[in-house]
Amino acid sequence: MTNEQAVAEKLLQVNAVKLNPQQPYTWASGWKSPIYCDNRRILGFPYIRDHIKSELCNLVFERFPDAELLAGVATAGIAWGAMVADQLKLPYIYVRPKPKDHGLGNQIEGFYEKGMKTVIIEDLISTGKSSLQVCDVAKDAGLEVIGMAAIFTYGFDVAGNAFRDARIPLFTLTNYPSLIDVAVGKSIVSGDDLNTLLNWSKDPGNWTGL
Repeated sequence: MTNEQAVAEKLLQVNAVKLNPQQPYTWASGWKSPIYCDNRRILGFPYIRDHIKSELCNLVFERFPDAELLAGVATAGIAWGAMVADQLKLPYIYVRPKPKDHGLGNQIEGFYEKGMKTVIIEDLISTGKSSLQVCDVAKDAGLEVIGMAAIFTYGFDVAGNAFRDARIPLFTLTNYPSLIDVAVGKSIVSGDDLNTLLNWSKDPGNWTGL
């Protein structure tokens, strides 16, 4: 089993990823989907949480050895970013998609200095739009964004193209193909359901579930 499949297995184990081709979910974007990912659930399972934390630490250490600062994406990336920063003994901030509407009106919380080489920590990549908006906020604040590390990606072309256009390297612990491989191996999905899951990934924005 590859590292990607091992992480995918743990996401399925704690129901952080739910597969339901027969009764599709509706995302905030309005897209219909036979899969729903909620990595917040991992936080409630200490041993699996520790495994994911360690894998994220390894990813940052190996891919971004020059990192001087970690930045969690509010809200789902905050906990993961804090845990990884603590393990790697790096300074830490978190970034909101919008400034607060009260108090100091901060969009970035925590101490940082301009020019710091920064890795953004995210839990999930779908289209990449919201994640890249956070990268822009960090850049506008004078930080040098050297890449992003996330737990899971659906692997949509639109996201891959967006990160390439932005020249921001993206690395994830696991991905949709690895997840499907594990689900098939464990007989979680088969037959028509597998075809549905594969067809959805080809054109998720226009998939109707019918």
